[in-house]
Formats: sequence, structure tokens, C-alpha cells
Amino acid sequence: MYLDECREMMSKAIKHLTTELSKIRAGKASPAMVESVMVDYYGAATPLNQVASVSSPDARTLFIKPWEKGVIPNIEKAIINSDLGFNPQNDGEQIIINIPQLTEDRRTALVKQAKNECENGKISLRNTRKEINDELKQLQKDGAPEDDIKRAEENVQNLTDEYTKKIDEVLSHKEAEIMTV
Repeated sequence: MYLDECREMMSKAIKHLTTELSKIRAGKASPAMVESVMVDYYGAATPLNQVASVSSPDARTLFIKPWEKGVIPNIEKAIINSDLGFNPQNDGEQIIINIPQLTEDRRTALVKQAKNECENGKISLRNTRKEINDELKQLQKDGAPEDDIKRAEENVQNLTDEYTKKIDEVLSHKEAEIMTV
């Protein structure tokens, strides 16, 4: 029971990590790069993907085609004000973003950002381990056999180690993706 709960919580941490890492650009255009952009849509901050379709026809270009042409200036403004560093252009129908080639400094900064995200993932794993271990200690106080609790704690630690390795693998994959020219 506790192992299933632990595994589920740790899997969610890995899933969240991969979602966050997908937002870090690795030199090629991806619609996920602009997912976090919020557009002023009739006075309400609305996610970009709810006011336009985002596509990537090639590795260096993003096309953003709004559902309504009147929103184009708001989308451009939102992209410029975001911390993505993109320079959007519009042709009256859609917004075109040309993704510049990454410099070595920018690649290094992105790797550092990815490492930071992975460290946050590891912190989440450790918090999960602590929560489960606290529950196990409570079970021991309630009369559960000490041997069973020790075995359960070892299992939780093994799970933590397993998921930490997964995070390290995800990081090395993302690092290689970022550093590839």
C-alpha cells in the first residue's frame, strides 16, 4: 500500500520534471516553448494555446495562428514581454517566430536551468520519502512490528534511489539535447 502511494507520488514528480524540461528550448522550435505565455484576451490573462494554434513547420520556426485576427497585437505583446527572448513578426494572418541559433553561453545557461529543474525534482522525491517514512514511524507507534517498518523504510529508500537515477538519466538526455549544435 505505502509503496504504491510512494511510487505514484514519485512518478508524478518525474512527469512534472519532464513537462518543465520540455519548456527549455534545445535549439529546435517546439510549440511547448510558448505554452507558458499568457495573452490579454478581452481583459483576461489566457494561455496562448487557448487563443491560437501553435505549430512548428521546421526546426527554426514557430507559426502562431490566432482564432481571431484582432488578437494578433496582444499575442505579439505577450511574447515580447515574456522572458523567452523571441522577436515575433506578423504577416496579418499569423505570427512567425524565427528561433535563433543558440550561442555557447546560452547553451550553458540552459543546461544550468535544466540542472536546477532536476534538483527540484530530487527535492520532491526526498519530500515524498520523508512523508512516507513519517507515516511508517506513526504506524510503528501504533503498534506495527519494528522489523516490518525497517523493511518498509528500506523499500522506500530503494524506490527513492531508483527515481533519482531516472532524474539523472532525464538530465543527461536533456543536457545532450541542449549541447548538440
